[in-house]
Amino acid sequence: MPIIHHHISALRTALQSYRGQKTDNQDGPQRIALVPTMGNLHAGHLELVKIAKQHADIVVVSIFVNPTQFGAGEDFDSYPRTLDEDVAKLATVDTDYVFAPSIEEMYPVLPPPTSVLAGAITTQLCGQSRPGHFDGVGIVVSKLFNIVQPDMAVFGQKDYQQLAIIKQLVRDLSYPIEIIGAPIVRAADGLALSSRNQYLSATEREVAPVIHQALQYLAKQLGKGEQSQQVVQSLLAETHQRITDAGFIIDYLDIKTDTLESLTNNTVTFNAENKSLMILVAAWLGRARLLDNQLVTVDQSL
Repeated sequence: MPIIHHHISALRTALQSYRGQKTDNQDGPQRIALVPTMGNLHAGHLELVKIAKQHADIVVVSIFVNPTQFGAGEDFDSYPRTLDEDVAKLATVDTDYVFAPSIEEMYPVLPPPTSVLAGAITTQLCGQSRPGHFDGVGIVVSKLFNIVQPDMAVFGQKDYQQLAIIKQLVRDLSYPIEIIGAPIVRAADGLALSSRNQYLSATEREVAPVIHQALQYLAKQLGKGEQSQQVVQSLLAETHQRITDAGFIIDYLDIKTDTLESLTNNTVTFNAENKSLMILVAAWLGRARLLDNQLVTVDQSL
């Protein structure tokens, strides 16, 4: 079973013994990896741990439902807290440490008077409907980086905007941390795994894969090469309608470059500088707000 720490000082003391210590089968110090989570773990989280184990000797999984990234009326109070079950799951993938702090341990003053702001990248997509969300992500991730001081950290690509913000944060604040984006883990029918999927009713769960199917179709059409503004808008409208007709309420559906820059004149062009694009969506189905994204790559046979 992984060792559980609830206090920052205890975790730091435990990890200190590994710093500078050589591994058994290679030269150089042992590497420490961090996998930040809010708990209520599923198979997607366990894949993050498996990837971390491939790149590091010691893996720390944090489990903390972070109040600063929830807005008014969101599901902070009802978000599932399942620490015992989570620890049992983490034991199956050889997690070394679990860091499960209290709110008081993480935030001596709440709301914290210190902010970590990532700028314009936070104001689009999820940032439009969840103002302040990424400010909360920024401070909690910064704190976890300072507490654990990992050599690398793994984040899922389902939260693509969050991953881009964290990469920017690491670059701009000069954290000596390698960030690995892990591919989306999906159910057999294509639905991206998420802790919030459990909010879906049985009927909604049957409908939910439509969101991935619609993105796949749009990606295939966009991958045919250069598309005019009129064609792009038509394809987006068609996809929007397909998702809406299935019963979703769309928060956003957009096409960005893989660095989350907007397309010039909404024209899709593949060239040496722009080899791939991302389709990103957030949509409500009942009580569940589902995120998904799809990489677009040009059809090499064209």
